[in-house]
Amino acid sequence: MSKTIYNRIKSVLAEKGKTNIDLAGSLNITPETVSSWCTNSAQPSVKRLFEISKALDVDVRVLLVSTKQ
Repeated sequence: MSKTIYNRIKSVLAEKGKTNIDLAGSLNITPETVSSWCTNSAQPSVKRLFEISKALDVDVRVLLVSTKQ
């Protein structure tokens, strides 16, 4: 059984040429927290998603996996 992917943070970081450490520094949190989001083992709060979108200069919707096929 495959793991459910809820967010695209890892993909967006790669698209922007940024690292977990870059994002962690922007949000003043640990790189381990960002890593847990990137592996989808934990999810950021909605408030934090908006902070991530600002830090990465993307629409917040880009950070989520679409529910439409």
